[in-house]
Amino acid sequence: MRVLIADDHTMFRVELRELLEDRGYSVVGEALTGASAVRQVRKLRPDLTLIDAAIQGLGVVDATQAILDQDPTSKIVVLTVADDDEYALDALLAGACGYLIKHAGNGQLVAGVRAATSGDAMIPPAVATRLVARVREQRRAQRVDAPPKPPPLTARERDILRLLAQGRENSAIAAELYISPATVKTHVAHLLGKLKLDNRVQAAVFAVRHGIV
Repeated sequence: MRVLIADDHTMFRVELRELLEDRGYSVVGEALTGASAVRQVRKLRPDLTLIDAAIQGLGVVDATQAILDQDPTSKIVVLTVADDDEYALDALLAGACGYLIKHAGNGQLVAGVRAATSGDAMIPPAVATRLVARVREQRRAQRVDAPPKPPPLTARERDILRLLAQGRENSAIAAELYISPATVKTHVAHLLGKLKLDNRVQAAVFAVRHGIV
């Protein structure tokens, strides 16, 4: 799996490269600014871009949007030092698929990268709560009309969408609904495909906009 790291903290960047390469990932490039990250994604086509929420120059939100504009299939995970980082929340709303705390520990960092590259990127429940609140605030501020009705959802699909919006992992959803994690993974993949969504962040936003949470 090919990864690009965009972070202007040299020590962290070096340590993360070594950590990922030790786990079998190929770090194909490094960037110190948001603009450089956009250029390198265009040139190198990594499977995953890890970008610092406080990236210099072109900020994380604009960089995320620019990367996705040139390749909507790109996977972007935001790196941050705190779970209340407003820039990181903005990047999630701009299309990033995941959120990792830099100092969470090697195990969690690798697990987060593995989840993102397999399409199962997670966001912590506390972050999901703030993300949902942010979308609600935006809807109130914009006074938008009710969104178009989504495709018909089964009761199970609505339950899973509600739990996704709470930032629950597959194992937690499985325990809540008394089904296996494998069944949850199948339901999530089917639900994202049915709603034409790319990741769990988009599912959380969708759930708020359609009054499911």
